[in-house]
Amino acid sequence: MSEGAGEDIQTVILEDTSDYLNELSEYLEVLSNSQRLKILKILEKAPRDVRKIASEIDTSYENTKKHLDKLLSVGLIRKEAGLGQPTSKGIHPVWKYSLVPGAMEAIVRNLGMFSNMRIPLSHPDLKKRIEAVRGQVTSELQMAAPYVMVLGGSDDGKVFPLTGVQVLIGRVDSDSGEKIDAGRDVILAAEYTAVTRISKPHARFVMEKGTWSVADAGSTGGTYLNANLLQKSQIAPIRDGDLIDLARGPSGARLLVLLPEGG
Repeated sequence: MSEGAGEDIQTVILEDTSDYLNELSEYLEVLSNSQRLKILKILEKAPRDVRKIASEIDTSYENTKKHLDKLLSVGLIRKEAGLGQPTSKGIHPVWKYSLVPGAMEAIVRNLGMFSNMRIPLSHPDLKKRIEAVRGQVTSELQMAAPYVMVLGGSDDGKVFPLTGVQVLIGRVDSDSGEKIDAGRDVILAAEYTAVTRISKPHARFVMEKGTWSVADAGSTGGTYLNANLLQKSQIAPIRDGDLIDLARGPSGARLLVLLPEGG
């Protein structure tokens, strides 16, 4: 969490419970392996069977199967029955592996959440391990672009990349004008009623001199950076781990800033 966060911001505290820590350790172990990250990139393009994957990552069938089992165990991939390549003896059934929908976004979300947790004093090296894995994933999966992630509500966990020089932020609006870019702007679900509609944006992200900033766009509910209300003309730089609130209360929206190194 960035320094200077408001007192009413709730820090996520990672309790010293063996079950959670064991599962976290397993998740980090799965993502710390370069071969497994290569498999994720391969499956992002199209489903593959074990032999095809093994040939693309240049390792044995047995090792590839072990990597796939690890990825299956943390819910990042799935396998379904399919047909192999035709041979002189006919076509044989195979297991084909593919990414679970939203798997890449889930990785970004999970590692972002882990990075902003308060780690138990009994596990002083866990923070370094999380950051090391996050850096490796960012590099090898080419996920260096900055993101914001929605916390709470119907869009909970949804990830929006920050691209270009300006990104508008607002609630979905079926009557929005041509200036709205659904593939670029942060467009939230209709249920966030305290957030201004995207056609008259609540706030905007702005890229200036290599730094992303956030600015309120004259919204009724206000825009808060780490619980501090932004003035109407204020442009505030954002950092990894910052929390942005669009209005307050259950009908507002909260965004977590994720700025991977190099993003």
